[in-house]
Amino acid sequence: MITAHLPSGYILGRTAQRYGVHPWLMPAALLGAVLPDLDLIWFYLIDNRAIHHHHYWVHIPFFWFVVWLPTMLALRRWKPRWLPPARAFFAGILLHLLLDTVAGDIAWGVPFTDQLFHLFTVPATQSHFVLSYILHWTFSFELMIWALAIYLYAKAKL
Repeated sequence: MITAHLPSGYILGRTAQRYGVHPWLMPAALLGAVLPDLDLIWFYLIDNRAIHHHHYWVHIPFFWFVVWLPTMLALRRWKPRWLPPARAFFAGILLHLLLDTVAGDIAWGVPFTDQLFHLFTVPATQSHFVLSYILHWTFSFELMIWALAIYLYAKAKL
């Protein structure tokens, strides 16, 4: 996914709001849905694109499991009011990784294997990878996510 992480977070946030009222549900869902791609700052400015950013720790599901478990246990014990936004945040991260798996490589098997998984391969048919992706049929998933997010936003404003 290139552009659909934020709108997918919006869809997640709107869905989460149906099951609970908390002022931080939507911000948590939006942040979780885009947080793994903040590694692009490192990828472009520091790493000089030496290693694909899906190899960084923020794109490794096992890392987030290791963060999720103690976070949820601690919140459950000491701050249960913050469980709903924490769930939305971690669900946003999981959603991000699932969406990246459509046509990008994610290491779902870590720590047992470093093999990368993806559902579909986007061949390099154009001069730039973004153009190849936009012209590939999997880009329609992004367009559907955008359409649903826009629909939900418009519906909320009526």
